[in-house]
Amino acid sequence: MGFGAMRLPTEAGPAREASLAVARRAVELGVTLIDTAHLYGGGANEELLAEALYPYADGLHITTKVGVARSGSGPAAEWKLDGRPYVLREQVEHALRRLRVERVELLQLHRIDPEVPLADQLGALRELQTEGKIGRIGLSEITVAELDQAREIVDVASVQNRYSLVDREHEPVLAACEEAGIAFLPWRPVAGAASGSTAEIAAVAGELDATPAQVALAWLLDHSPVILPIPGTAQIDHLEENVAAARIRLTPAHRARLDRLTLST
Repeated sequence: MGFGAMRLPTEAGPAREASLAVARRAVELGVTLIDTAHLYGGGANEELLAEALYPYADGLHITTKVGVARSGSGPAAEWKLDGRPYVLREQVEHALRRLRVERVELLQLHRIDPEVPLADQLGALRELQTEGKIGRIGLSEITVAELDQAREIVDVASVQNRYSLVDREHEPVLAACEEAGIAFLPWRPVAGAASGSTAEIAAVAGELDATPAQVALAWLLDHSPVILPIPGTAQIDHLEENVAAARIRLTPAHRARLDRLTLST
């Protein structure tokens, strides 16, 4: 089970102290991959994780994403896709400094910028990989066709797409990742299930003495060997609940009932 750090508040004060505690507790619980991004506070989230966790425990990987930049300044500034090579390089260099590392073991392109040739975007990351500043390259929110195109340019280690028990739009992408042995990191992995909004999920949760969110995570782990969920939260009790989902074992009957849910496919 991974952890998505997007929801952690970074502003000074009690909220930040709570965020530091959540990040540290995640590692205590055995989480070995924490997901962040330049977009999350313009690097503030990366700095928060370094403050909480540096020096990093053996086997812990902080993966970050680049390719979204803020245009302009002040209240009118907006975040937009920006895959220009010099922007990607600059964001990686900043991530190295903020995370206090010499290499990001997994660097993901947050989104493919349609205004920049994909070969240029991935070429920039490949150059950084050759320089030893990136270990592996991943992609986010892509189609099967885009994955195929990307794999002609670089070795793709991971794909991070929106996916959950009740949102399987990217099932074809997951299948492509399975075939190629590429890690699949679903974001929003408990969306639509955390509240027990469907009767079937709530029923299975009751039978397993679990929460609906735990059932959704257990289904993901059981659904494919390449899936690594990255649920996010700013609360320790929710974090502990999510990590505990890895111990839940679905029976074949439970799995069949959940497989039949097709709410957003």
